[in-house]
Amino acid sequence: MAELIKVGMADYKVGRAPSIIISYGLGSCIGVSLYDPVSKVGGLLHIMLPDSTQSRSSENPAKFADTGVPLLLKDVLALGANRSKLVAKMAGGAQMFAFAKATDIMRVGARNAEAVKALLKDMKIPVIAEDTGENYGRTVQINLENGVYTVKTMVKGEKEI
Repeated sequence: MAELIKVGMADYKVGRAPSIIISYGLGSCIGVSLYDPVSKVGGLLHIMLPDSTQSRSSENPAKFADTGVPLLLKDVLALGANRSKLVAKMAGGAQMFAFAKATDIMRVGARNAEAVKALLKDMKIPVIAEDTGENYGRTVQINLENGVYTVKTMVKGEKEI
């Protein structure tokens, strides 16, 4: 039976098949997975903010895209993933609240998604699927046996990406 590995906010975990890694309650946060389908090694990162340099408190690198994604990459490689085989999937980045006069700083979800995609592009890791934006929360999980990334929502139900 597969081990269920839980990832909290501003947290990440790595593992290998047959484990399943899950993170609950993504709003504007992003759940990004890295997965090697050959070694069946992967990980899931739950980031809250795009850029650690814009924060007064940056002691937790998993909280930010710019520091969390490289950390996740380092750990999946250390567990045996092959960098050239890695693929990424991501979900979250919702705009949970409507603002009459929204400024860019209030677009946390969209900025998170943009930051993760830019980092992965720079790292030459393809994003092969995503479910981002909108205005509802998500729970995500990756099955390390087959790379299936499941997105569960109250609004849209469950889907695999």
